[in-house]
Amino acid sequence: MKNIQLKITTIMICIGSLLLSITSIISVINYKRIENQIGTNDIIETINKSVTISGIIWIIAIILFVICSIVLVNNVLKLITKPLSNIVDNAGNFDEENDNEIKYLEEGKKNAEDKFSKTINYMIEELKQNLKVVNKQKNQVEAILLHITDGIISFDLDGNVTYINPAAINFLNLNKEDNTFNKIFKKIDLDVNLEKIVYLDDITTTEQKVFINEKYINIFFAPFKDSKNRPNGIIILLQDITEHVKLDNMRKEFVADVSHELKTPITSIIGYADTLLESDYDKDTQMQFLNVISSESRRMAKLVTDLLTLSRYDNNKNKVEKTEIDLGVLTKKCLENLEMEIEKKKHKVECFVTADVPLVKADKYGIERVILNILTNSIKYTQENGNIKIYVGFVYNDAYIKVIDNGIGIPEKDLPRIFERFYRVDKARTRELGGTGLGLSIAKEIIEQNNGSIDIKSEFGKGTEVVLRIPVKNREVIEKE
Repeated sequence: MKNIQLKITTIMICIGSLLLSITSIISVINYKRIENQIGTNDIIETINKSVTISGIIWIIAIILFVICSIVLVNNVLKLITKPLSNIVDNAGNFDEENDNEIKYLEEGKKNAEDKFSKTINYMIEELKQNLKVVNKQKNQVEAILLHITDGIISFDLDGNVTYINPAAINFLNLNKEDNTFNKIFKKIDLDVNLEKIVYLDDITTTEQKVFINEKYINIFFAPFKDSKNRPNGIIILLQDITEHVKLDNMRKEFVADVSHELKTPITSIIGYADTLLESDYDKDTQMQFLNVISSESRRMAKLVTDLLTLSRYDNNKNKVEKTEIDLGVLTKKCLENLEMEIEKKKHKVECFVTADVPLVKADKYGIERVILNILTNSIKYTQENGNIKIYVGFVYNDAYIKVIDNGIGIPEKDLPRIFERFYRVDKARTRELGGTGLGLSIAKEIIEQNNGSIDIKSEFGKGTEVVLRIPVKNREVIEKE
């Protein structure tokens, strides 16, 4: 502001000096005219005196004019520039440390009629509020990008990284040297071109799938433009689709397994039925063939029933009525139903029930089916004269059933997949024993529908331990009853 005052003062002095110079020139011209008219010798002395006096008067006039100009310009400029000076002085106060302090022009507070100061103060307050909103939005966006599970990378038109979040670094296993478009995609061996994506985004593929670090990553390329619709860079979104790929593969395997499991019994039924129709056989042979047809038919019916059961649970269409169940009584009942199978394999089965096991409220039919499935598997996959121990008890808020056998066990590599549909540890042996590969899948669905859990521990060649947990009925209600 001081520079502005100095410049304006200098301009005013120059203008005043120019006006005085013009006046002096006019005086000299008038002197020449008088000299030509009157004669030089008679008035020289008089003119010299007049010029001397005039010169002194002009010098004094110039000095007075300059002083008056400086004073006048200075006062006028102070009146005009003081509010702007206050704005400049307070401009540095807009920071996060003084977030709650708003600087106003002093004149705006003292003089309510000062519209200029009031307007500036209003602008200051509006600017402050806008800055708060912008900072808040900026922090929110940064927090989202920092914690989002998808990877985000942005590049400028030269291919330099302008932003990258932690998820993207982890997905692509990047380091500090990987800071350009070409370096990053050369590292993951993906052939993409920045210029084609930016300028030919309508005719090039903008989405690709790669397999990196045991993960399937979907990479989506999206060019972005400025306010004038000109290319300004590119944003890349990375999504972990490993689970989606696994589920899709499981679906394909499931369809293939269902087709195979249905095709096998159907082929047997058709084969034996056609054989009986083509020739006359004795009664014993006919009975043998009919037994095979009957067995395969029941196997196919069981498979279809299991598939329908899983479908109902998947779609939450299996409407059940939960009742109070005594797990100890239900477990013993299931053992009685399997007594013939136990005697055939000469197993030693022991069942221990804790006296104080609270009732559970669950789907009785479903829980009974799960217990039968676990006990049946234990009997099937335990060699003759084996030992099976069953414990029914209560811990914390869960009633539990624990089944421990010394059977063939499950290899460690197969344990993570035993609840998958149609997954079998030994496919040939399971099919020989009449299994469909859906029993544990159904058991898991039923237990989860009843807010419980099922865990299996096993060691190949030594045996298996299965634990079912179901939440008990509220103990306070039991005590009141």
